[in-house]
Amino acid sequence: MGIVVLMVFVANSCVEKKQEEKSKKRPNILWIYLEDTAPFLGCYGNPLVSTPNIDSLASQGVLYQHVYMPAPVCSASRSSIITGVMSTTFGAHNHHSSRTKESAISLPKGLKTIPELFKKAGYFTFNNGKDDYNFVYDRRDLYSQDYKIHPLYGKSGVRLDISTLSTKEPFFGQIQMYGGKEIFSSEFKDNVETPIDRSKIELPPYLPDNPVIVEEYANHLEAIQITDKKVGEVMQKLKESGVLDNTIIFFFSDHGMRLTRNKQFLYDGGLHVPLIIADFTKRYDKIPSGSINTNLISGLDLGTSSLALADIAIPEYMEGRNIFDDSGEIRKYVISTRDRCDFTIDRIRSVRSKEFKYIRNFMTDRPYTQPTYMDVDGIPFVRVMHQLHSDKKLDSVQDRFMSDERPTEELYNLKEDPFELYNLAANTEYRETLQEYANVLDIWIAETDDKGQYPESEEGLMLMLGIWGKHCVNPEYEALRKKYPDLEGSLFYLKNEPFKSIATDFEDDPLPELKKSVQEKK
Repeated sequence: MGIVVLMVFVANSCVEKKQEEKSKKRPNILWIYLEDTAPFLGCYGNPLVSTPNIDSLASQGVLYQHVYMPAPVCSASRSSIITGVMSTTFGAHNHHSSRTKESAISLPKGLKTIPELFKKAGYFTFNNGKDDYNFVYDRRDLYSQDYKIHPLYGKSGVRLDISTLSTKEPFFGQIQMYGGKEIFSSEFKDNVETPIDRSKIELPPYLPDNPVIVEEYANHLEAIQITDKKVGEVMQKLKESGVLDNTIIFFFSDHGMRLTRNKQFLYDGGLHVPLIIADFTKRYDKIPSGSINTNLISGLDLGTSSLALADIAIPEYMEGRNIFDDSGEIRKYVISTRDRCDFTIDRIRSVRSKEFKYIRNFMTDRPYTQPTYMDVDGIPFVRVMHQLHSDKKLDSVQDRFMSDERPTEELYNLKEDPFELYNLAANTEYRETLQEYANVLDIWIAETDDKGQYPESEEGLMLMLGIWGKHCVNPEYEALRKKYPDLEGSLFYLKNEPFKSIATDFEDDPLPELKKSVQEKK
């Protein structure tokens, strides 16, 4: 009997020791980071999409329903997320900024990125894939891996094998996935295992029921299914490498899907993204399995909340919040911004609560649909929308976005009008609401010194004119055309340049010199 008691005691002691050791281990934080992806997932209630792996992740964590990004385009959104500060606060708000030595934008003194703070705290850090940050940085300060660089698309990490992570704990990592951009793969159609039934697709009312539009929408859903399979592969590798049970996973997208009124604009289609946080360490009460969170979340909150889980102090300058904070304070508003996207110069701001969306258009002399990179690339759904508008085959709701005019202010009652169709800004019944949200925006612009209120530097616009040439129709480019007559369109070749690997002993800033590139092309 005594031997049995002793064996039980020893067994219990071993279990307790393992649990104690586990509780002392610092958690790994892993971001599974998608591009251009709407929350059209099975776990979000979409009946047409099969996403068993992502659904499983949601069943083991928290699904957040109201998550909105700081910007509806990659680089501005990513620059905000990785710093915990709106890119408009430090001047990195224009898409594909800081890509040349002449246009380099530095972070304010003392501002450290999220991975730098993890690295300082003793974490191994990596980012498998694109950074797309609109400021200059030594990538080795952020991530412990080799990388490459492109003259337009920025720096990108050489992918680290997940099986090696067991020797690198604790780690803060990012695994980039193409998400909605799977459609660009030459193997996209071959990778679609379960095609979406086009006849069952219900488009939002701001889109016409046209075969080309339906196809674009269906392709996005199929891209999500391909992404789901890749998520399953990552989860399996984490499990096989023995690091999953000490890892907290954040699954999210940088912004919404590409489609009319979505990507690059401040309607929910461009800003609303999925977010799932799953705690496989089972040590955090604030991340209960199989739960749904309805709080209002900004993309700014992802980095700060990750720091909090790792027990790393959140700098006071960060504008993101800790969504696990015991104080119980939750966001009432999320502010989002749209500025120059590629060569298209614009300025729009939005203030969103769970009840209303307020949008302010600062450049009403320009239509919503001024030329963009999608016009240059001849994207089919863009051509179709213009043609339907020209042929007067759009209804009043669908045609409003295609108009040459747009209002200074827009206000939408999101509970009654979730697709943001009916502008209430001129409705006297909503005068007080309009003023409330306008005041929130005015105060935010003043307090953060929103850099979008100032013209972009000549150096910042030169690369755009050099690449996109005649498509740069905004008046801001005219002075540059006169000053640099050989610049227009001379750098279009840079779009198709290969990524260049950066040697481990490279000490200089690898950014290209704009004027040198022009001379070389001549």
